Amino acid sequence: MRPFISRVVLRNYRSIGRCDVALGPLTYLVGANGAGKSNFVDALHLVVDALTSSLDQALNVRGGLAEVRRRSAGHPTHFGIRLDFTLGDRTGHYAFSIGSLKNRGFEVQAEECSLGGQRKGPYYRIERGQIVASSAATLPALTGDRLALVALSGLSEFRPVFDALTSMGFYNLNPKLMRELQKAQEGRLLKPEGENIASVIGHLERVNAPALRTIQEYLQTVVPTVHGFKRVQVGPMETLEFMQDVSGVKDPWRFAAQNMSDGTLRAVGVLTALFQHNVDFAPTLIGIEEPETALHPAASAALREALERASNNTQVIVTSHSPELLDDVSVRDDQILAVISEAGDTKLGQIDPASREAIRKHLFSAGELLKLGQLQPDPEAIKDQVIHQASLFDGGLGS
Repeated sequence: MRPFISRVVLRNYRSIGRCDVALGPLTYLVGANGAGKSNFVDALHLVVDALTSSLDQALNVRGGLAEVRRRSAGHPTHFGIRLDFTLGDRTGHYAFSIGSLKNRGFEVQAEECSLGGQRKGPYYRIERGQIVASSAATLPALTGDRLALVALSGLSEFRPVFDALTSMGFYNLNPKLMRELQKAQEGRLLKPEGENIASVIGHLERVNAPALRTIQEYLQTVVPTVHGFKRVQVGPMETLEFMQDVSGVKDPWRFAAQNMSDGTLRAVGVLTALFQHNVDFAPTLIGIEEPETALHPAASAALREALERASNNTQVIVTSHSPELLDDVSVRDDQILAVISEAGDTKLGQIDPASREAIRKHLFSAGELLKLGQLQPDPEAIKDQVIHQASLFDGGLGS
């Protein structure tokens, strides 16, 4: 499968001063706790939040612009994101730079979108709310504190880009929320903490039973005592009900989600995120924070297989510091981005040549190299990112 997002360029986003990395159908972001793995994924998540709610709200839930832009001795006043993507048989990019104002507000300094190549298809370039170039004869009114793509999504030529970017899903699953009775919600896309999982399962029951069976089969491999689950209604609310073995009893008993372990609920959430596509909707990209959390190490093989299988249909990004998850020769060197922190500065890149060769020749698995502390970014790749700083924009708007 051609990945939706093929390349990510970041400037001054949280702990990431700069990065320019390629992504494949399945990418493992590997590094120690606090290295900055989550900050990379959060940059993509911010794009979704800013397009589906507002840029102001997307920044506020992260503590405001001051918490999002990188803190350093140079005191950067802006941050920028560029995503190169593939839609069908066309490639494109979407990029923006957000800067601070003297009154402690912010503005979209520049924003650019192109589908099909510069000036070969739909495109626009905007600076501080003013249209610099556009393929469209007329554009709706724009403001400097909102991303223009939100308003331009009403135009047919830009709607596919908006729909694809807002169909990315990012997950840091919360068993506490998954345990609680939930209000019936729209169930096409699982929400970030799993707070609508009963609705998603109910939607799959109606429109994609094979996907639900896949989730059930992997869950039984991860948690052998669980024989299945389903959505059940409890008055005006809903929850999940599990069938689980009980010692000394022949047939499985039924248990509500509130009685299930964190590990079981997280496993259900991870598997639902991976296989939630259905006849009327498919996520373009799924990002999952540490899917192995609260799972027994013996479940790593099944989880790894599920990630690989899901990446045949939906691009998957996973953060992890688990040697067990990576301890298999099926994990390729080109699926790994190593993440380290040097004096608070996050650096990401492909792993160094010696480690790549060791994995390719099956001398060590990626998990074994991680245990040995040998999964490090290639220093030359990091140096190249500094020397050849990629521009966020193709239209001559600077970096």
